[in-house]
This record gives sequence, structure tokens and C-alpha cells, in this order.
Amino acid sequence: MNNDIIYLDNNSTTPLDPRVLDAMLPYFTTEFGNASSSHNFGINSKKAIESAKQKIAQLIKSDSNELIMTSGATESINIALKGLALHPTNKKKHIITVSTEHNAVLDTCKYLETIGFEVDYLPVNKDGLIDLKDLEAHIKDDTLLVCTMWVNNETGVIQPIFEISELVKRSNALFMTDATQAVGKIEIDVVHNNIDIMCFSSHKIYGARGIGALYLNSKTVGGKNIAPLHHGGGHENGLRSGTLNVPAIVGFGKASEIAIEEMHINSVFISKLCNMLEFELLKIDGAFINGGKTNKLYNTISICIPGLDANVFIGKNKNIAVSNGSACTSALLQPSHVLNALGLTENESLQTLRISIGKMNTESDIYSLLEKIYVECKNGSNLL
Repeated sequence: MNNDIIYLDNNSTTPLDPRVLDAMLPYFTTEFGNASSSHNFGINSKKAIESAKQKIAQLIKSDSNELIMTSGATESINIALKGLALHPTNKKKHIITVSTEHNAVLDTCKYLETIGFEVDYLPVNKDGLIDLKDLEAHIKDDTLLVCTMWVNNETGVIQPIFEISELVKRSNALFMTDATQAVGKIEIDVVHNNIDIMCFSSHKIYGARGIGALYLNSKTVGGKNIAPLHHGGGHENGLRSGTLNVPAIVGFGKASEIAIEEMHINSVFISKLCNMLEFELLKIDGAFINGGKTNKLYNTISICIPGLDANVFIGKNKNIAVSNGSACTSALLQPSHVLNALGLTENESLQTLRISIGKMNTESDIYSLLEKIYVECKNGSNLL
């Protein structure tokens, strides 16, 4: 990485691990066969995909035949939500999700509302957690699906997935989780956690952009009750037609393999940097952590710094990459819906920085960011 760049926006996307790039390169050059072709070049590509899917499946403790490769978590979410809702055999019209979900979930649910579905958006408390009794009260006979993000992309808040899934399991509804920020960072066991559907992406675990996965529990979903959104070849068990992105899938497999081997050491290293940064930032008068300091992922800090205009700070410091909220809405100068749901005022939301640390960061990055923030707070040049 360029030594002049201080990249602390790893929840948005991670840099590509050089080992992942090395694994991908042959499939751009000599091993370029279409995995659907019957000749030897195609067979080699198909074998590479099968091997990569086994590694991805190992990361989440599933079977490789339960994975559908997509262009990313957003497409996975759309296939799952729309595919379930629009399947000819589905008679249920009720979906439950959470107000702090990623826009990929929220916008898809809003679309489903326009065509006759009822959606409940559960609130969260000041720590970003849902109330399990509230969830239970909303489940009814007509509930098709409960969809809850595992780790929030803005605050790092971790929902009690096992408890949620156990509750949903007692009903006839399905349970889906967007695990984009969780996979590769914490241990994931889809069987133990009673997951029916799970979505995640490669580029959050130092893999390539443009590739993701959709996990479908073969015992409860398995694609049999999901209508495909793409037609034209029957790829990926008929759920996602289109020529497979062999290099990116191979890279996803390599990134998964590395994550399995290095997850613990990464978590210890990143936690140290995150704790150091959080400790120093909380010395600033009036600063507070959004979503509380417990029940959150070890790499994420969402902090409100009174008087600091996050958008101005980001604009002035061109060599620093931090976020003012979700990367998918960062171009919009408006309060984050996640921070609104936590009860922040408009000013508090606009004074919030999201800092997400990765395995390629250093203590020097942390000190450099702190220096820039201290200077802004001292000068008051960008105070609201």
C-alpha cells in the first residue's frame, strides 16, 4: 500500500491481499477457459471453481453445494429476498427486518412493499441491539422471513444471532442474515446458528471486488423455493445464470483460506490498534462511541466528536480514508439512518467518523489519524 495513504475504511472495502492476486493471475492469462465449456480448458476452470467453493464453504462451515456465487452481497440479498417473495409457491406476505440494516436490504424490502408485501422494521436500542421480545411479538403465521444483519457495517454492533435464530426456528419462518462484515473476521458456523440464508462478499476479506456468495441451507431452502432473477443458462443451480467469474472466485477461495489460517492472529493485532485508537479518541471532551463499547466487532469505531464536521474533515485530509457512515450512502450529505436509529441528533450524526481497521494497518496509521483529528479539534477550523 502507498505509504502516504492512511487507509482506515476497511468496512467499505479491504485492499487485495498479494497472495490472493497471485492465485488469481493464471485465470486471467493461461487458464482462461469458460467453466461451462466441455473442453479441457473449461474443465480446468470448473475444477478451480469447485476447489474455491470448498474453501469458502469451510470458512462458514457449510457444504460447497449450498453456495451460489454472485457479484456480491447486494446481489445475494436481492436474489434471496425477491426470489423467496416472488416464488409461485409462496403465499406468505410478511417480512421482518431491522431499521439499521444495510440499504441493500432496506431498499429491497421497500420495493417488496410496493407490490403487496408487509414489512416490519424493528427498532434498536441505544446500543444498536434489537429487543428479542419485540421480535417475537412481530412474528405471525404469515411471516415469510426474518432478516437481521450479523455485524452492522457502520457501528460494528453484533446482533445475538444464535438467540434470534432459535426464536425464529420455533416459528414457520425462515431466518436470513447479511454477514458481510462478519465473515472472515469472527468464527461463523451456519449450522450451529440455524442459518437458512446468508449473504457475504469477497472484498471485505482482502479478496477481489465483484464477487460474493449466497448460502442456502440445503435442508430448509436449497433453492427449491427461490425464484431466479436471472435467466439464460441455468448456472449456479438455476438461480444465477451467467458466465462465472473464474479469477474472482478463485481469489475468493484463496482469501477464505487465508482468513481461516490467520483470523485469530488478525483479531488480536487489529484489536490492539482499535483499542489504542478508541482510548485516545475518548480523551476528547464530549466524544462518545455509537452503539456502546460492548457487543461490537473488534475492528470498528463509530465515534461522535463534538464540533468536528466529518464531511469537512474527510474532504480536507485527502490522504486519509475514513468514513462518515455507510460507504454506499457517503456521497449524500445527510445523517446516517443507522445513527438516526440509535437516537443521535442530526448534528451528532454529522460529527461522527467511522474508522475500520484492517490487517494491513500499522500503529503509525493510528498516530497519524490522531494527529490530524487533534489538529482539527484544536484549531476549530471545521467546527459546526
